[in-house]
Amino acid sequence: MSRPLLLVGAGGLAREVLAAARALPESFEPVGLLDDDQARHGSEVDGVPVLGPTDLVHEHTDAAVLVCVASPARPDGRANLVRRLGLPPERYATLVHPMASVAPGVTFGEGAVLLAGVVVTAPQRVGAHVVVMPHALFTHGDVIGDFVTCAGRATLSGDVTVAQSAYLGAGCVIRQGVHIGAKAVVGMGAVVLRDVPDGETWAGVPARELCESREEKT
Repeated sequence: MSRPLLLVGAGGLAREVLAAARALPESFEPVGLLDDDQARHGSEVDGVPVLGPTDLVHEHTDAAVLVCVASPARPDGRANLVRRLGLPPERYATLVHPMASVAPGVTFGEGAVLLAGVVVTAPQRVGAHVVVMPHALFTHGDVIGDFVTCAGRATLSGDVTVAQSAYLGAGCVIRQGVHIGAKAVVGMGAVVLRDVPDGETWAGVPARELCESREEKT
């Protein structure tokens, strides 16, 4: 029997997750989206209504929840929203698209989302509230922390550690054994050959720091 599903966030990522949920009709029945942008209230996203602000999640106690916000400008935005909502872990769904290829023994934290074409080649843990976009590749020994966002076609080359709330841009390649720090951002198409410290933004081939740490700016 399918479970009612609420998506928190009504932007582009929510559309991706909504399509993935509809590919699993035996598991999920999307019933609404919640967003704090008042201009979205009363509208629809691909046929599903935007019911109101995110705090309404507490009124729909029978529904599973997925948080669908991601931005390299605010890599910790999803973590902050989950903390503000204050829901118990069991309220969150875990969604793995049927066209993802996941090795036996892979485990997922609550709220994790893997979209179509994602490949996870060997047993590992994918953290809570991780979002992995189409055709990303995780290989042996990778460690994916909570709230990580991995954009489409990003490649982790083995024994890569990605710390909490890091954001990996589309098409980036991370060398084997590299550590990506908490709230770090890796740009689109970057080739990362050495460790990226917490809070830094790296891009290019080979990747290098683009700007001072966001921690220092705040």
